[in-house]
Amino acid sequence: MQISGVHKLTDMRHLNLFSVDYQDKKGKDKTWTYASRSGPDNPAGRTDTVPDAVVVVPFHTTQKKLVIIKEFRVVLGGYQYGFPAGLLDPEEETEQAGRRELFEETGLRLTRVLQMSPAVYSSSGMTDESVSLLYAECDGTPSSAHTEDSEDIQVKLLSRDAAGQLLLQPCAMFDVKTWIVLQTFASHGVF
Repeated sequence: MQISGVHKLTDMRHLNLFSVDYQDKKGKDKTWTYASRSGPDNPAGRTDTVPDAVVVVPFHTTQKKLVIIKEFRVVLGGYQYGFPAGLLDPEEETEQAGRRELFEETGLRLTRVLQMSPAVYSSSGMTDESVSLLYAECDGTPSSAHTEDSEDIQVKLLSRDAAGQLLLQPCAMFDVKTWIVLQTFASHGVF
């Protein structure tokens, strides 16, 4: 497999489409189109390890509950259950972005980082976007007062039983990372 060319198809602020010309393992010419948060330089074949975004998996230490959000997602035309998340600002560290996003989307304060993943990819057939999962403890009173006008977010604190019940709702939409963490939390009491 060999990439022979990359063409930027759009010119948007946070996300663009790219067309990549490549040869498959038999030498046949192919084209692939995908979305990228990378700059105009060749995003195909990224070698950096800095994630584009952070996803915070927060556990409220006082309430002893997992914190999730229910957020309106335009692409889905409805509400999806997920974790507080957002893009890293230029020169911002992953943990710093996680603290900022957790507060902006939930009003909660990150008190301790438990674990941070490297940059991971959730849908590499469609995008090269990478995220870092930041498992953390938090405290405070939930509030969506700090959200942007373009965000419609409800904060939810879930016990292990409540997480299991939510997973059984037939019409609920979940971010894939959230579904996996909720399943583990509901089944084993750990996240």
